[in-house]
Amino acid sequence: KKGRQKMASMLVAESFGEACPASAPFFGYMGAAAALIFANLGAAYGTAKSGVGICSMGVMHPGLIMKSIIPVVMAGGVGIYGFFFALF
Repeated sequence: KKGRQKMASMLVAESFGEACPASAPFFGYMGAAAALIFANLGAAYGTAKSGVGICSMGVMHPGLIMKSIIPVVMAGGVGIYGFFFALF
């Protein structure tokens, strides 16, 4: 059993050095998670605000509803962009 522990500690020591501390994967994954979370929160907020705009546009100018759908598509694009940013 001690041999396994020694081998495991050697593998950990080899994969992490001075240039790559042991906390590097944690901060990398937290950065990817933050990018994904904040991008999708922004997309949800943008979709909600543009939904309110579509509703008011339907009341005031019913003929221009199709033009007001563009911000919803753009807000969805922000969420997709955040997903790709978190992956790569």
